[in-house]
Amino acid sequence: MLRGMEVYTLSVGPLQENTYLLLGPAGRGVVVDPGDEAERILAEARRVGLKPEAILLTHAHFDHVGAVASLVEALGLPVYLHPAELPLYRSAAQSAARWGLSIPNPPEPVVFLTEGQRLDFGLGLEVLFLPGHAPGHVGFYCPGHLFSGDVLFRGGIGRYDLPGSDPKALWASLQKLVQLPPQTMVYPGHGPITTLAQEKADNPYLVGVMDGYPFT
Repeated sequence: MLRGMEVYTLSVGPLQENTYLLLGPAGRGVVVDPGDEAERILAEARRVGLKPEAILLTHAHFDHVGAVASLVEALGLPVYLHPAELPLYRSAAQSAARWGLSIPNPPEPVVFLTEGQRLDFGLGLEVLFLPGHAPGHVGFYCPGHLFSGDVLFRGGIGRYDLPGSDPKALWASLQKLVQLPPQTMVYPGHGPITTLAQEKADNPYLVGVMDGYPFT
C-alpha cells in the first residue's frame, strides 16, 4: 500500500451496506461496493477530493451493486468483478424486486478479477478469492487493510444458505483470512470496522476455523 491511503465509509440503502471510498495520492482511488444512494456517494467523493478510476465489487448481491449503474453513467467508470459473479450480477435487479426494492440494471463489467491480481489506482491492492457467501466473492487487501465484503463481519460471517453459497468454500476462505497479519483492519460489507486480531479472539466462527473444525 502506498503511504497515506484514506478510507471513507458510507452505510447506504435499506440494508445498511458499507460502501467504501479509497483515496490515494493526487485524488486517485476507487469506489468499493456502491450499494445504493448514488448521489450521496458522488457528493462524498467530491467532498474528499476523490477522482475514482474504477468500481470494485466484492460480489454481486443487489445490496452491493444498487448504485453501480448511476455511478457508471455519471463518471464513466469501469466495473471490476469476478466472472463467477456474473449470474448474480445480471439478476441483481430481479433479486432486489423480490425484497420489494428497485435498482437499475448494472452495466456489464469491464475487467474480470482473479486471485492474486494486483490493482494499482495508487493504492496497491491485491485481489483475494474468497468464495462461500457468493460463488465469485473476492476481498481487496493491502498491508494493514482488508475489504472483506460479506465474508467476515464484526462477530460473525456472511450467510451461507443463499442460492450460490457454499459453506465448505466459506470455511476455506476463512482459513485463508486467519493467515493474514493480526493487525489487519477489516472493513466489512455491513456493520462496524474491526481488526483481524479482535475477530480471531472472539468471533466464534474464526475461533472454530483456527481450532480446525467447520461451522456446519
